[in-house]
Amino acid sequence: MATTQTTSHSSWGREFWVGLFVLGGLAALAALSFQVGGVAYRGPGGLELQAVFDEVGSLKPRAQVVVGGVKVGQVRAIRLDEDFRARVVIEVDGSLELPSDTSASILTAGVLGDQYIALEPGAEEGTLGDGDQVQYTQSAVILERLIGRLVQTLGANRD
Repeated sequence: MATTQTTSHSSWGREFWVGLFVLGGLAALAALSFQVGGVAYRGPGGLELQAVFDEVGSLKPRAQVVVGGVKVGQVRAIRLDEDFRARVVIEVDGSLELPSDTSASILTAGVLGDQYIALEPGAEEGTLGDGDQVQYTQSAVILERLIGRLVQTLGANRD
């Protein structure tokens, strides 16, 4: 009879560890799903800025916002303005004190990579506050348009 109790106690311990392992795996799977889906804890609110561009290319919500190559935020929304320009709402780290003459450019990671916004701080004394608009912007370069212009130019030079 003592053997049966030892076996059930040993079985209980094994089941406990297997259950704990399965729960850990499910927790890791849930965290990965949230990360891939773009759901994340943002912490104590960031600084929300706006920038208006003539062309955003393939920029998407949740695209990175970088300063000096370091990720400091992400694109929250992209919408069309009343004057048919793209208004991009970005959220950056609230502890950043970006000068009021900061510029925003839409760049591409690599030749065919994702697009992101690069902020380049200026030299003004004043800083951008929550809800402010970045005044100096550079729109995305559309590779297809550049190639088309090159082909037209080369074709015109042949004639």
